[in-house]
Amino acid sequence: MFYYISFLRPPPTQAALSGEPILITPQIANDLRTEYYTDAQDIFYSWSLHSPKPSSSVITKPVKLTSWRASTMYKEIPVPPPRNARNGEYWRLILSSGTSRKDQVLSLNDENLGHQPFPVLSDPILFSTRPSKAIKQERIQRSYALPATNTDHLTIFDIIEQTSFDLDKKIWDSGIGLSSWLVQLHSGIAANTALVSRVKNVLFASKCDILELGAGTGIVAIVLGILRGLLDSPGKSGQIITTDLPSALPLLQSNITSSQPLYHPGNALEGAVLDWDKPEIPTQVESFVSGIDVIVMADVTYNTASFPALIGTLSRLIRFSMSVAPAKPPLIVLGHKERDAAERTLWDVAEKIGIHFEEVAKVPGAEGSPVEVWVGTVSVADTQ
Repeated sequence: MFYYISFLRPPPTQAALSGEPILITPQIANDLRTEYYTDAQDIFYSWSLHSPKPSSSVITKPVKLTSWRASTMYKEIPVPPPRNARNGEYWRLILSSGTSRKDQVLSLNDENLGHQPFPVLSDPILFSTRPSKAIKQERIQRSYALPATNTDHLTIFDIIEQTSFDLDKKIWDSGIGLSSWLVQLHSGIAANTALVSRVKNVLFASKCDILELGAGTGIVAIVLGILRGLLDSPGKSGQIITTDLPSALPLLQSNITSSQPLYHPGNALEGAVLDWDKPEIPTQVESFVSGIDVIVMADVTYNTASFPALIGTLSRLIRFSMSVAPAKPPLIVLGHKERDAAERTLWDVAEKIGIHFEEVAKVPGAEGSPVEVWVGTVSVADTQ
């Protein structure tokens, strides 16, 4: 389980230059906001000047805001505005658990991932001499880091989430846990077994076509796109199609686009609609002329009622892929965090369509259930 700093009461979209504090209510909870952090936790705030030119960015020194406790979780906290804010400038409010810059970015390569609550950034706040009526923000942002080709540097990207309770518009534990494992796999840190080596060789081959189911905010596909962009292979190519229901697509596509400069030009990353209850395969997937190399999924098991639709979708995708590449069934990589023991029935149902899952890793987090990484292999004989 991971814990996330977020806003129970978010800051406004606009604020006055009068110097009056901005009222927020911070929160530290799990991904579904159903379990709250039980220990006391110091929260630090800083301000980041939002500028279209990265070279012009300014981040103020983190200052302690409060010691968060579940017993006072509904308390409003005043945040002093940035001292040097000027009329018309946009600033982001950053909340973190530490005082350094690295505490404001979630490192996916951190062996202690999840030992501290994850930081959060607000949407930009417009500071004005004549602010409009205060409107609460509806989005947050988290910054993620992974090693670049030169390990002395980091590649940083951002993921936007909604502050609403829409499940497809927020980060889930399995998305972060699976992304972290993929970073370790790329770096050679992940436990090396025959199956893990096979996954690595396929995912980071010069050509690999990847399909993600239940993408949500798109973090897993974005991490794969960035990692494949780090490969030292000028001829590399392939597509990553990341899918979800229509309601998720605007935010998903926005996150994909914002990280576009980090992808290799030969690797297309695109969002598409795939409804498990419908038989249609997206036209983008049908363009995989050599079949699907890897199907990726994270946190698709939380609703056991969706299992028949999910298994039906997997069956159709496998049949499609093997119709164009009979000897190359796709590998399936699954990030899973158990919320109910009944979720384990997915493994048994998958066996009936020729998918055998094997656990290859655990990402422990802070406490409670870890994120498990499973790899599914398809039996050709069982799909005939």
